[in-house]
Amino acid sequence: METTNLTTNMNPDAEMSAIPPATGTSSLNVGSTERIISALSGAALTVMALRDLKSPGGLGMLATGGFLLVRGLSGYCAVNNAIGRNTARKSGSPVEVKTSVSLNKPPSEVYTFWRNLENLPRFMKHLEKVEETDQTHSRWTAKGPAGVGSVSWEAEIVEDHQNEFISWRSLPGSTVDNAGQVRFRGTPNGTEIKVQMTYRLPAGDVGGVAAKLFSPMAEKMMRDDIRDLKKVMETGQVSGNAGSRKKNKRNEVTGTL
Repeated sequence: METTNLTTNMNPDAEMSAIPPATGTSSLNVGSTERIISALSGAALTVMALRDLKSPGGLGMLATGGFLLVRGLSGYCAVNNAIGRNTARKSGSPVEVKTSVSLNKPPSEVYTFWRNLENLPRFMKHLEKVEETDQTHSRWTAKGPAGVGSVSWEAEIVEDHQNEFISWRSLPGSTVDNAGQVRFRGTPNGTEIKVQMTYRLPAGDVGGVAAKLFSPMAEKMMRDDIRDLKKVMETGQVSGNAGSRKKNKRNEVTGTL
């Protein structure tokens, strides 16, 4: 059996747990005083800019005001993140969701289907697409809140044990820090898979509260997604975002997207 160890700090036989570090908008990196100053300055510049939108100076003030408003209200600054500056030292609380399901398919087939990450949107409704950029790296695009807009992030495979275990995590600076693991265990009737995903919501303490409120919804969403995986693999029925691609040849369960 081929095994690819991409890291040495994770044991696939251990209790599943993956807490992503706060690196992107999940991390508050602007202190309270700076946030107040940024928000007030941003509001003032925006008001001034709205009075003179026809001039280059007005448009410049509008862009600067918008940046400062977002910086103050969110507590996150991309510039701070790029240079490693943090005056807040607070991060969003992690939310962990776990679920499992049994499929009437052998572990090798289930593993192969999941390992082709571009298959994930076929049963994960919140994903628009996953693009594999090389053997271990990929770009994920998910639907925005209430289906409005989208959000993307880069991820990497952390550990990969063929037919047994896959773990992944978002790269530093991702919009929403997240990590996940899936374990494949052979059973007399097929395969039991156990899935765990962990994510951080932005906005520090406020994000922590939002995460706790969102957790039950996330758990239901994941259970529904995994049930759809069972449906896709056992019946070939397309689910998730693939519904609009019914006539596409990529509906083959064991094929690639």
